[in-house]
Amino acid sequence: MEDRIQKAVELFKQGYNCSQSICAAFADMYGYTEEQALRMSASFGGGIGRMRMTCGAACGMFILAGLETGCTDGKDKDGKEANYRLVQQLADEFAHRNGSLICAELLGLSKKKHDDPVPEARTQEYYKKRPCTKTIEEAARIWVQYLKSSSNGQ
Repeated sequence: MEDRIQKAVELFKQGYNCSQSICAAFADMYGYTEEQALRMSASFGGGIGRMRMTCGAACGMFILAGLETGCTDGKDKDGKEANYRLVQQLADEFAHRNGSLICAELLGLSKKKHDDPVPEARTQEYYKKRPCTKTIEEAARIWVQYLKSSSNGQ
């Protein structure tokens, strides 16, 4: 599973957003192609549409949580609860490891509204000033740990 963690980091370094990097690294486990995973997670980068809200790497984990435990029956209260419980556990662990779940806080940005849709150029400076590589690695590592623990419990 270490290769999936490294794949997530490499995808980010290739220019994909945080959410895409997490989802695409695990897509085949859920029957999705890399292209499908990149498309379904594209809107969650930059803290959801570059609005600097919930971190895209965390959102990527939450998408995977839905693929793993999401219910498909609208009346399945227990299924919803199980999924929400998992998402909350993942969110808690992510915030514990990274200091926050909020993109703007992780980036050290001011409290003003962040709604510029134009992504920054991916330069060496871009990667140096951001914790994104670390948050992506941590999100992928948290997901791998969840997978290992859930397979041991079965």
